[in-house]
Amino acid sequence: MMMSQESPEIVKTLRILVVDDHPIVLGGTLELLKGQYPDANILTAGTTEEAIAQIKTNQPDLVVMDLSIPKTAGETAQIGVGIECLRLLMETYPDQNFIVQSSHIKSLVRMKHCIEVHQGGFTIADKSLSGRDLLTRIDWALQGVTHTKDIQTGLEIKPEWYDVLRLAFKDGLQDKAIAKQMNVAERTVRHYWTKIYDVLGIYPEDGKKDGKNTRIQTEIKAREVGLID
Repeated sequence: MMMSQESPEIVKTLRILVVDDHPIVLGGTLELLKGQYPDANILTAGTTEEAIAQIKTNQPDLVVMDLSIPKTAGETAQIGVGIECLRLLMETYPDQNFIVQSSHIKSLVRMKHCIEVHQGGFTIADKSLSGRDLLTRIDWALQGVTHTKDIQTGLEIKPEWYDVLRLAFKDGLQDKAIAKQMNVAERTVRHYWTKIYDVLGIYPEDGKKDGKNTRIQTEIKAREVGLID
């Protein structure tokens, strides 16, 4: 009698899309990514038209995107074109992970609300950052982290984020109980936490990828700035 064999585990290949029309910058980014993720399938796009088509067809795990890009081949690169493309992509693919690598990071202030409600990872990196720092922010985006510290103009916290802090640190509730109290899904509470971490400047390197330690750091920082007693 022939013994049945278990099917081998299917390992998903990491897919990364790099959107940039500047050959030198694009080449440097590709070299960096290939060194860090040698087995990844790395795609490129030089226009917003190509970027939209690539995401629709290939569903990448991460989009590395410049803001100053042309709409179609032969047109002039414009920041407004990149901003509107990014806005469209974030609305169409709310779980997509993005990192904006650009010399025009401050222009993202135009779409802060869009970033705040986005469910996927979203980090930013000025093109002057070192390769090491860029790879760190790429890793954060793949983890689903939000990092927009460089464009924030002050401490802004929404009422629902404050409720999460209060229920967690004053009432001592866990996420499941918080979700029940707020009448939202537990996933929504976890999403609120990513936004709270970003506002307070709590990132994986601080928490060492330890969820418990991240919450401790968040409580300390929230008390320091007066969000909780």
